[in-house]
Amino acid sequence: MTTAATTPTRTESRKRWTPSQIVLTLLGTAVSAVFVAPIAAALLTSFKSEAEAAEIPPHWLPEVWTGQAWKALLETGNITNWFVNSLVVSVCVTAIVLVTSALAGYGFARTEFRGRHVLMGVVMAGLMISPAVLGVPLFTTVQQMGMVDTYWGMILPQCAPAAMVYILYKFFQGIPRELEEAAFIDGAGRWRVFFTIILPLSRPSLAAVGIFTFISSWNNFLWPYMVTNNPDLMTMPNGIATVMNSYGIQWAQLMAGGLMAGLPLIVVFVFFQRQIVAGVAHTGLAGQ
Repeated sequence: MTTAATTPTRTESRKRWTPSQIVLTLLGTAVSAVFVAPIAAALLTSFKSEAEAAEIPPHWLPEVWTGQAWKALLETGNITNWFVNSLVVSVCVTAIVLVTSALAGYGFARTEFRGRHVLMGVVMAGLMISPAVLGVPLFTTVQQMGMVDTYWGMILPQCAPAAMVYILYKFFQGIPRELEEAAFIDGAGRWRVFFTIILPLSRPSLAAVGIFTFISSWNNFLWPYMVTNNPDLMTMPNGIATVMNSYGIQWAQLMAGGLMAGLPLIVVFVFFQRQIVAGVAHTGLAGQ
């Protein structure tokens, strides 16, 4: 005779929210709304007519929904060319910055040479200088090198960010030296240690540096505007800024263009946000 034992199922009561959790949730919702509101306003404005978009005071929802701004932007603007130019410049800048920042950061963190601290101080001084201040001397240098209205003229001046060198420098300092010393004992050279030990351990920081650099280069408006007058070399921010006519700025088209320009960055952040958070955590910048 077999008896079937029934195990009673316990239903755990859901914990009630504490006052602190409620306050933090409401605060997080309010902050999120502040950041989402401009994107929502741009999206809704892009579906208004130009006359309605220019009305004062503005209103959120369009009275008549229309995709005329998107259609006009695609027909009159060279969106494909702007996108390709931005992609070429941003990818090249990101690749060069990753190589130079990794080499410079590792050199400062691990090699001993005369004047290392002075040179590191010079690099760190670059964090205190606004890029706008360097616009005129950089343009003069690029002009003398014959790189005005070229891809290289837009790429090379963006390839020496002191902040990225510092991020990787701080990370390399946190890697135990015992790992390198063990490799040196086994007969590995400095370059082999760098490529087979240091770089694999640095993937989170390298991913963060690459993403930050790509976003910064994609959003850069001032330098491409200064260094090129060729419409065929316009990047997305520069191309969208030309959405004007004799009556002034076309606000609906401008909002549509801004959303087009920001869409790749939103995609990058959505798919790589874990690498961004991990990179900031591994570099030690969170506590500074």
